[in-house]
Amino acid sequence: MRARVYVSLKKSVLDPQGKTIHHSLQNIGFRKITEVRQGKFFEIDFASELTREEVRAEVEKIAEDVLTNPVIEEFSYQIE
Repeated sequence: MRARVYVSLKKSVLDPQGKTIHHSLQNIGFRKITEVRQGKFFEIDFASELTREEVRAEVEKIAEDVLTNPVIEEFSYQIE
């Protein structure tokens, strides 16, 4: 089973890298973009004997304890 984890800054946190990307895109002609927020993406493969619920619990634990800084970041995930 595979999990896809998306980590991004909370909406209340300033995103200077996203602003830089947004500005650069506008400079090269993409003027209809109103905002860019950057983040991180992880693909995690799990052993086939795990149940979907076990994978869900593992993904949440990994995301909360390792992949994110809960003060400024949030995460979402999909399990395939």
